[in-house]
Amino acid sequence: MQINIYVTGPFGVNCYVGENTETKKGFIVDPGGENHALTDFLTGNGMDLEYIILTHGHGDHIGGVEHYMDMFPNAKLVASKYEKEMLNDENLNESLAMYGFPLRIDADLYVDDGDTLMCGGYELKFIHTPGHTPGGMCILTEDILFSGDTLFRQSIGRTDLPGGDFSTLMKSIKEKLFVLPDETKVLPGHMGTTTIGYEKEHNPFVQG
Repeated sequence: MQINIYVTGPFGVNCYVGENTETKKGFIVDPGGENHALTDFLTGNGMDLEYIILTHGHGDHIGGVEHYMDMFPNAKLVASKYEKEMLNDENLNESLAMYGFPLRIDADLYVDDGDTLMCGGYELKFIHTPGHTPGGMCILTEDILFSGDTLFRQSIGRTDLPGGDFSTLMKSIKEKLFVLPDETKVLPGHMGTTTIGYEKEHNPFVQG
């Protein structure tokens, strides 16, 4: 699988494009806003975009959904079933209205913890990791984890926003993510990449 990264939106969200370079079938994770380089890649590469996947429902991660759904009307929008309330309730993201984010959105497919999808011959496994939001999730494919705002390099997602809870986030990280192999590559929603092993040793928020 080839992974390309594009920084999108005013909050610098990492949007990831995963594709099978032979079949051109692929998916994108967290389009935080319209990005010309991302748009050019998707169109110029002739990608058959099957899924747009949201790790959670905060406005900075969904700002580009409408644009890319318009570009690829056959793509299915995927989110955790536990995030449906946030995606459908504009009051939960009202603080982001000033930035022009869409505050109400509905997924085509709501997934549960442990569900899987096939895309381009690759299995995508969804891991429910609440704490940053009630329906926050990570996506695991092969040895790559798209961690959204659950786990960052030497940091973690905020828990002071609606639906956030620090102890729940710690439980998610330690019981759902830190059981993965140390060499698992972590691609977070913000900042740089890391690995599960590195975070187990060096992340100050999850020690002990």
